[in-house]
Amino acid sequence: MQNEHRMELFACRASRDFALKVVDEMNRMRDPSDPEIHLGESEVTSFSDGEFQPSFIESVRGATCFILQSTFPPADNLMELLLTIDAAKRASADKVIAVIPYFGWARQDRKDKPRVSIGAKLAANLLKAAGTDGLMACDLHADQIQGFFDIPVNHLYASNDFLGILKKLQRQFKDTLSIAAPDMGGAKRANVYARNLRCPVVICHKTRARANVVDKIVPIGDVEGRDIVIVDDIIDTAGTLTQAANELVKRGARSVRAFATHPVLSGPAYERIDASALSEVYVTDTIPLSTDPEKVKYQGKFQVVSLANTFAKMILRVYNYLPISPEFII
Repeated sequence: MQNEHRMELFACRASRDFALKVVDEMNRMRDPSDPEIHLGESEVTSFSDGEFQPSFIESVRGATCFILQSTFPPADNLMELLLTIDAAKRASADKVIAVIPYFGWARQDRKDKPRVSIGAKLAANLLKAAGTDGLMACDLHADQIQGFFDIPVNHLYASNDFLGILKKLQRQFKDTLSIAAPDMGGAKRANVYARNLRCPVVICHKTRARANVVDKIVPIGDVEGRDIVIVDDIIDTAGTLTQAANELVKRGARSVRAFATHPVLSGPAYERIDASALSEVYVTDTIPLSTDPEKVKYQGKFQVVSLANTFAKMILRVYNYLPISPEFII
């Protein structure tokens, strides 16, 4: 069944460059007889007190609107997405699908101590209240976050894009490749990659002194003489990642690389990675790398893998009521 409503794709300011790449990929996939897909025109009016108001320059009446924005800090990125969704619904869009390559607040997915918020659930409630009819996100920090929504959630993974590169590395290293999880919470993800590559798994047991401060990391598994790839969903301050890499090398690993979907990279993350034992760090473009010259000079180890093609395919499949699950290994 094909969608009877026209498709419109819009982007908020934090993810406009990524959205332009998605549109380019969608145009490569379309039938030559179909009209060219374009990124819809919108604007944001800013006020002197910091308040802002998104608006659409073109009509969205009766359209299925995909609105693309990663909600990484600051909180303005989430607020801009909510206001844009609200504007689309008030402009009589038929459906609004929030496309959130990086779903922020996802690490607040439970009450891990008394008297704290569950930010992921609150963000889900806000998106529903704004009028979102469906959501598309990539590598949620915890799969159960999908259950926080009372609307359809299409969960995408970077695994297919990463696996092609990992298979090339495996051919290069022959039988010395191992997949590592930086902590116990990443064991499931590491096992999925290891099963597809038919290679051993190393689990790093981590204890924290406090939030964002790692006390100790102990690798569990065969490390000596191995070429190890650490897989994760987020790199934030890079404390866990770099300490794990340094510990693996100290215990005899031949080389250590990292693959992570979302490069949040806050605080001293760039400097830590540059000074660490990591030889390469592969990330995606769900969040853009910093353009600050003081950060750019520490980006020599980074390789960016674009997910534009994956998002383009999945947006078209969702728009045309086609399943997405057969496209992913997880």
